[in-house]
Amino acid sequence: MNYMRTALLLAALTGLFLAVGYVIGRESGLVIAFFIAMATNLFAYWNSDKMVLSMHGAQQVDQASAPEFYGLVERLAKQANLPMPKVFIMDNPQPNAFATGRNPQNAAVAATTGLLEQLSPEEVAGVIAHELAHVKNRDTLIMTMTATIAGAIGMLGNFAMFFGGGRDRGGGLGPIATIAMIILAPIAAMIVQMAISRTREYAADRGGAEISGEPLWLASALKRIDSAAHQIENDTAEANPATAHMFIVNPLSGARMDNLFSTHPATENRIAALMTLAQTMGRSRPAGQAEPTAAPRGEPPGPWDTPGDAPRQRRGPWS
Repeated sequence: MNYMRTALLLAALTGLFLAVGYVIGRESGLVIAFFIAMATNLFAYWNSDKMVLSMHGAQQVDQASAPEFYGLVERLAKQANLPMPKVFIMDNPQPNAFATGRNPQNAAVAATTGLLEQLSPEEVAGVIAHELAHVKNRDTLIMTMTATIAGAIGMLGNFAMFFGGGRDRGGGLGPIATIAMIILAPIAAMIVQMAISRTREYAADRGGAEISGEPLWLASALKRIDSAAHQIENDTAEANPATAHMFIVNPLSGARMDNLFSTHPATENRIAALMTLAQTMGRSRPAGQAEPTAAPRGEPPGPWDTPGDAPRQRRGPWS
């Protein structure tokens, strides 16, 4: 159902883009809009991941520079049957994370220093599993395409000011219609974009919980990230608000409401869904609680432990 809804919303966004082109210039405007859509999507397909990572000052790390975090991503990727993504860290005090990349073979996972310093290893594992679920579901490509098309619709709305013309031109817009186009087209695109984003977040929450095997890890992480996001400003996200929908929790300041104008579902609704999932999976141990020396049969290993390794004493997660 989620995939069908996403496909319908993406089709609606593309249809809106072409419709704006047709209204502006009839058949010729439709053709121009089509080629603009093709060009912007091709550019986004090949370059969006690099652009987003650069916007947020993300630095790539490896096993030598961030062994515990890199090892965690590696183990969760194996559990998800995914290729190892590139791993990045953003120097930002707000706990948050996102994934990007055009496909699982060219994916990247980025986490802020705030996330790695403020959350427990289990909670970080829940967050990374969520981002890997986005990669597995190819949401990173879907969200890049929606952001690109939505931006292009806004650009066409501005073109209407120059090419709208008068009523006597047949294919042109009158002044009132032109103003309406400039205002309403980007708003409609934003609503569809946000609806797609919210749909994919619920799917990634469930997928991430299945990858880690512990829905409560992600539930606890979402609660802590949401609380911190209200108190710690994310300067790079505020400067690049078009990327806000990519983060696991909305990084922008302001009220977070579960409606069409929110890039993310309400955190309490996501937590409630994860709690219900935890009950169906038989998971009840609170996130962040140290695991017993010998994990019960069927339980996943601790996020910092390689399966088969002897249990080790926990330190600060990044020390």
